[in-house]
Amino acid sequence: MILYVAWRRFKIVMSEQEETVDIKKKVISTGIRVGTQVKTKFMKPFITKASPEGLYMLDIDMTLAKINTSAKFINRLGAENIIVCSSRRYAEIPIEKFCEMTGAKKLLGRFMPGTLTNPSLPYYIEPKLVVISDPEVDEQALIEATNAGIPVIGIANTDNITSKLDIIIPANNRGRKALATIYWLLVRQILIEKGELKENESMKYEIDDFEAKITEEEIE
Repeated sequence: MILYVAWRRFKIVMSEQEETVDIKKKVISTGIRVGTQVKTKFMKPFITKASPEGLYMLDIDMTLAKINTSAKFINRLGAENIIVCSSRRYAEIPIEKFCEMTGAKKLLGRFMPGTLTNPSLPYYIEPKLVVISDPEVDEQALIEATNAGIPVIGIANTDNITSKLDIIIPANNRGRKALATIYWLLVRQILIEKGELKENESMKYEIDDFEAKITEEEIE
């Protein structure tokens, strides 16, 4: 009996390791770990090396670990109690898919001053958590959340300042495919944590479905 229990535990651990490897293979080519030519002291712990082109590379294992932590935190508070915001255009489709699948609320485009701090405004809201795609681009949301005592999860690149973030997801937060991958991974882990998706089960949408499309103007 003892040997059987030990064998079952071994199989479970091996299965989890295989799943992690498969996910890493799936996302490694999306640019999720490719940073910039600048690194801040805040992001230094998440950087593994510099590429021949001089771009700092982020640790994919730490990225996946932070996504797992974020998913647990989101589920604890309830996705319906969080807002996901970004002024970055390439983050709009990923966020829309994320909110569709989790029940979270989205705030896209310019973040209106007072949204989290001025109760007299008609658009004032009181979320339990704020998720942002870039601490620099979404600075207004980050400042207001901090002032209101609302925790913030933020996707941060190698050149970001992250002192006001409660949970840092180290990743490329500028690339279309990379942003799609981060939000896809986060949805997937949220559903797994809730027991609504198995580790080896496919989701309704794939990474490509989370990706913002290039317009004709951008092609030209």
